[in-house]
Amino acid sequence: MKPRIIITDFIASMKGWIRSRGTIFWSIVFPVMLILIFGAIFSGTDNPTYTIYVQDLDESSWSQNYVDTLKNISVLEVENIPKEINIIEYIKEKDLRGALLIPKGFGSKVEQSFYSPNITVNLSFYFDPSDQGSTAVVRSIIGSSLQESNLFLTGGRHVIGMDQVSTITSKFKYIDFFIPGMIGFTIMQLCIYGSIERNTKFRKDGILRKLQTTPITRTEWIFAKMLFMLFLSFFSTAIAVIVGILAWSVVININIWMIAIIIANSFLFSGLGMIIGRFVKEEETADTAAGAISFPMMFLAGTFFPLQQMPQFLQDFARILPLYYVNEGLRNSMINLDYGKATYFTSIVFVFACVFFIAGVLLTKWKED
Repeated sequence: MKPRIIITDFIASMKGWIRSRGTIFWSIVFPVMLILIFGAIFSGTDNPTYTIYVQDLDESSWSQNYVDTLKNISVLEVENIPKEINIIEYIKEKDLRGALLIPKGFGSKVEQSFYSPNITVNLSFYFDPSDQGSTAVVRSIIGSSLQESNLFLTGGRHVIGMDQVSTITSKFKYIDFFIPGMIGFTIMQLCIYGSIERNTKFRKDGILRKLQTTPITRTEWIFAKMLFMLFLSFFSTAIAVIVGILAWSVVININIWMIAIIIANSFLFSGLGMIIGRFVKEEETADTAAGAISFPMMFLAGTFFPLQQMPQFLQDFARILPLYYVNEGLRNSMINLDYGKATYFTSIVFVFACVFFIAGVLLTKWKED
């Protein structure tokens, strides 16, 4: 091994890196973006607060005492649900992750338990199984508060319990909610990087310039590539679904909304890739720029964990990201079977797709500037 050759090659690589302003820029910006994003997401985790919605159908002194107990827990914020409202409809309308129902007759059951050791009463905790973070914490806090209440009432005998009710009618696991997010993210990565390869690498190698001498038009070439990207999108989706079913027994519903979102998702991020490839000339720089856009979007758009775990300003920011609507559309069509929301999110994804793809097509050039 000759040190002189190693040093010479290292210096040559450094010179190439220094000459590329775009590479230097994204080498700095990419880690800074990740640090700022993850710092913002997890900056408030030292003293977190969780909101629990409570509907008191009993309105007795005993039920009020328990609600006051919850209010005295420093990490909980208690919000009341009006008595006359159907709690399940309220949860769906407000998109709540957790709610507690105190049934009518709660107080009388507690009083009867002093005389009859067989008397028990259960509260109902409604939860979203897709939220494995805050919901689990709130459920644990409520369980601890019930233990303290039982200790206070009877010295520890089980009087007040808790029934856990999923807000989704079918029985789903967290992996069922993870698969749609991974489908959306995978298609995003395939299409962005595929478009960048077409527009940046082909331009650098002179392939785009040579295409001008062939009978194929720019529009025909773009749509031919789009058909291939659609094939890859459906192929990767099929792989994800098959592996999820075989390995984890996931429950997936295939329907027209799912297919429509996959098609729109492919056009959307292909267009975004074409836009990136148009303004970033170097292949290496374009890949870094694509990563700087796609990876933060992956974490902020609810691919791996619910938006409710993030600060409010990041939740608001996530709602301008196209991947957020892709993920929500896929989950509502494939898992929740909420076709009203699926239609809403699908429509927004199609709007994003039209804007980005048309912009990408118009900006794609075959000749050098």
